[in-house]
Amino acid sequence: MFKSSDDKFILSNGVEIPCIGYGTWQTPSGDVARTSVKAALDAGYRHIDTAAAYGNEEDVGSGIIDSGVSRKEIFLTTKHWVTERGYEKTVAAIDESLKKLKTDYIDLYLIHWPCVEKISPDWKEINASTWAGFEKAYKDGKIRALGVSNFLPEHLSALFETAEIKPAVNQIEFHPGYYQPENVRWCKENGMVIEGWSPLGCGAVLNDPTINAIAGKYNVCAAQVCVRFALQSGVLPLPKSVHADRIKLNKEVFGFELSAEDMTALMTLPPIGYSGFHPAQAPADALCE
Repeated sequence: MFKSSDDKFILSNGVEIPCIGYGTWQTPSGDVARTSVKAALDAGYRHIDTAAAYGNEEDVGSGIIDSGVSRKEIFLTTKHWVTERGYEKTVAAIDESLKKLKTDYIDLYLIHWPCVEKISPDWKEINASTWAGFEKAYKDGKIRALGVSNFLPEHLSALFETAEIKPAVNQIEFHPGYYQPENVRWCKENGMVIEGWSPLGCGAVLNDPTINAIAGKYNVCAAQVCVRFALQSGVLPLPKSVHADRIKLNKEVFGFELSAEDMTALMTLPPIGYSGFHPAQAPADALCE
């Protein structure tokens, strides 16, 4: 079991990734993103997650520079947006993200959402073409590890048919009240690390009485229970806040361990905190996770 935020998951290609990350979804661009990323790094995070669609890559890059932490000490993730699907667009999108992030390599690059049947009958071919652009950048040394986000097993199975390099990560919505056990199990069985976006359920789960009762038992807050729930589920959480005190608090989850009884209680909560974003609905026009 993880004992500190310095502990690592090991990806299928041997790359190590810090077991907790700082997420930047819905973090406004400009000073807020820049100062929040710096605050996260000041608090000891060494894993930062962003995306082209968040509109804050430039400021995430500036926050990293402002922190004074060596780039080599930071695991940096960004994501490919749906408008850039296909080989040529993907190759260009990767270079654009590198430029905005002010770095010459990305530690982990993810397909943000799969192309699905609702979008095109050629969805399998489109995902495969996009992935080929990922593989080129990986071979060129621009990316250290490749993955996907919001993929279901059927999308991954199709991608596996043509991929030379299989995805090492699937980043999905994961929190008490919506934790996708079938998807998590399938990915783990196929050698993938699961990352959990919105581990705090967009904040909607933080007032849940069951979660708060559990938090009271350990003298922690509801957010810490949610982050700990992910870790004890073998999932890498990406909590987000723009407040320095909460940023720090969200990673202070290594001084307690949820009991089996409490884990069961969290796994059997009714649906709460669900974002409403689902791969089959192909959210191509929304700025979403």
